[in-house]
Amino acid sequence: MKIKILFFATLKERAGTSQLALTLAEGATVADLKARLAAEAPALAVALPTALVSRNHEFAFAEDALHEGDEVALFPPVSGGAAGPTIFHITNDALDLNALVAQITLPTTGAACVFTGMVRGETRRENDPLGPHNTVRLEYEAYKPMAEAKMAQVADEIRARWPTVEGIVVVQRIGPLDPGTPTVLIACSAAHRDTGVFEAARYGIDRLKEIVPVWKKEIGPAGEVWIEGHYTPDAGDQGQAAGPTPKSA
Repeated sequence: MKIKILFFATLKERAGTSQLALTLAEGATVADLKARLAAEAPALAVALPTALVSRNHEFAFAEDALHEGDEVALFPPVSGGAAGPTIFHITNDALDLNALVAQITLPTTGAACVFTGMVRGETRRENDPLGPHNTVRLEYEAYKPMAEAKMAQVADEIRARWPTVEGIVVVQRIGPLDPGTPTVLIACSAAHRDTGVFEAARYGIDRLKEIVPVWKKEIGPAGEVWIEGHYTPDAGDQGQAAGPTPKSA
């Protein structure tokens, strides 16, 4: 099958072209495409691990399959014009809070608001259906491709509401996590503290809890239970769906 590939920004410079066509085996994935590009264009190899990929104008991820006629674009993390970097991913690795904040700290940055959620070892909350209880560990699970696409949507919504925000981090850790372990990080940077970073970070974590498909199982001395939310998304929560590019008549 033939795939059209577009390159932007630093990826275009490394590729030495703005576009090319590749023939891939049926059923090839985004990961297969990156591997092929790394083999055929060594100058691209160093940038491919962090390069973002879109398929027919929607974000695509390593396991996503490609199809005949797809338009695929590769580019560095988006800057959003005058805005700074946007970092979003699901990971099994420990969250390095300082390193993540450093990635959204620009020469113009004078403030960063960081929210970190962590595993609570003891819960005493009014109206908690489980009552006061201890937690041995939490096990987080995510629908990763959709979760990362929705994280990008959350970042877009933050930028639409607070244009002065420079950089955004939305990172969720998954897997078994012990009490005291950071599980999620939402961070927003800006030139000044009074330009919306507090509100933007709060919006980010609230929105993540609404539309990003991540779940947790709470394990304690009395057993284990999946913790489910109560928000039901509607049409206004939809992002742009990815599909084959319509063919002209």
